[in-house]
Amino acid sequence: QVQLMESGGGLVQPGGSLRLSCAASGFTFSAYTMNWYRQAPGKERDLIATITSAGSSTNYADSVKGRFTISRDNAKNTVYLQMNSLKPEDTAQYYCNAERRIEGMRVGRYWGQGTQVTVSS
Repeated sequence: QVQLMESGGGLVQPGGSLRLSCAASGFTFSAYTMNWYRQAPGKERDLIATITSAGSSTNYADSVKGRFTISRDNAKNTVYLQMNSLKPEDTAQYYCNAERRIEGMRVGRYWGQGTQVTVSS
């Protein structure tokens, strides 16, 4: 059974930091690109960070570039999102996503249940 389990969310003051984790099971984690998305109330779910299967390449949305860092540990089947200099506009539900493509065709896609991050004084 495929599972993506996020943890590490919570309430933090502006300027603070949080580290999200996403533990994966039930699929070949090391073969999948891992993504973090977020969705604020009344808004669409946005892709904010991506890391390739081997961890050799990362990409970030402009809104988080320079403040957030995505990383992964394939030995632990876990992906992380280090969030620094948090702003109230970072408040959202954060989702872990796994995706695999072969020759451009998506062959697998999984979602976690999400973890809430609230940035407020």
